[in-house]
Amino acid sequence: MRAIEINTRDGMARSGRLVTGHGAVETPVFMPVGTQGIVKAMTHRELKEIGVQMILANAYHLYLRPGDEMIRRMGGIHAFSGWSEAMLTDSGGYQIFSLGVLREIKEDGVLFQSHIDGSRHFLTPEKMVKVQENIGADVAMCLDECAPYPSSYEYTENSVDLTTRWARRCKEAKSQGPQMLFGIIQGGFFEDLRLRSAEELLAMDFDGYAVGGLSVGEPKTLMWDMVDAIIDLLPHEKPRYMMGVGMPEDLIEGVKRGIDMFDCIIPTRLARNGSLFTWDGRMNLKNARFTEDQGPIDATCSCYTCRTYSRAYLRHLLVSHELTSFYLNTIHNVFFYTEFMKRMREAIGQGAFDVFCKAFKTRYEGGEHDDNVERSVCNGH
Repeated sequence: MRAIEINTRDGMARSGRLVTGHGAVETPVFMPVGTQGIVKAMTHRELKEIGVQMILANAYHLYLRPGDEMIRRMGGIHAFSGWSEAMLTDSGGYQIFSLGVLREIKEDGVLFQSHIDGSRHFLTPEKMVKVQENIGADVAMCLDECAPYPSSYEYTENSVDLTTRWARRCKEAKSQGPQMLFGIIQGGFFEDLRLRSAEELLAMDFDGYAVGGLSVGEPKTLMWDMVDAIIDLLPHEKPRYMMGVGMPEDLIEGVKRGIDMFDCIIPTRLARNGSLFTWDGRMNLKNARFTEDQGPIDATCSCYTCRTYSRAYLRHLLVSHELTSFYLNTIHNVFFYTEFMKRMREAIGQGAFDVFCKAFKTRYEGGEHDDNVERSVCNGH
């Protein structure tokens, strides 16, 4: 059986079902980041009620605590955490990038100093495959190196070659279990290196393919140039995952190019900072003009937060540093993203994706925006 079943196409955009051991996931799908096996400030109950189908957990963080062997003894991440839907684990490749002062890259793997207690760990491709098998997520990722932006051609070429060698070792280390293993296409911002990375990974026949090393500070036009360079090479019968990209306008551009899966910390991190997504733009609850605003965040939204609380009260909770603010704001942002992806799937099914995109952009870009919120790197935790 194919890992992904594509039901409808509208241009390059496609909708279908990602088949996992914990149910079929309707695609294109956005995965909220649940680094420790839980989305920050939420419970699994709310996630399921909202309609979240799949979350992302981080193997590096779970390896450090509580430990992948402990999770295995507890029956795997689903039994341990109580999450019954699909889950993907990142391998720790982004931590190689983000924790630069705490690591040393070698041919065999990466020497890490724990950001928690300073202990030292040597993470190899084989070890990170085993860690992810112990965790037991439905989809695992190969260990890779994400080159920073900007990087020289020579550095990026060496990084691609290392990522390819590590991917081969990951593939050889994988057991025969049901867990899917995705290869990660790197290549920085050099088209020929992106093509080389894609071709080398395609030859290894992974269960799916991710586009990594993007949203690391580069101009968005350059990011999409790199996706355009390799998207036609990716097999139609396998899932395509764009890692760490998650602004609504970026999700539209990714889906338009045939991407099936996305993850990002944007909706949850910004929620905790009081930045909320609506169909009319992004609002900053810290703004004083909401002090006595009795309306909901979004009058067209049916999430629990919008049905129950006013902007004035939510602002009060935020500026009072009330922890419940994290919970209520996150519910809204995750609901918005889930509904956003659902509407895109429906538009693809109706052959009206371009109409949806134009209508969304006109309304969203014409609304208010929280320009004071710094653009976050989506992969961070």
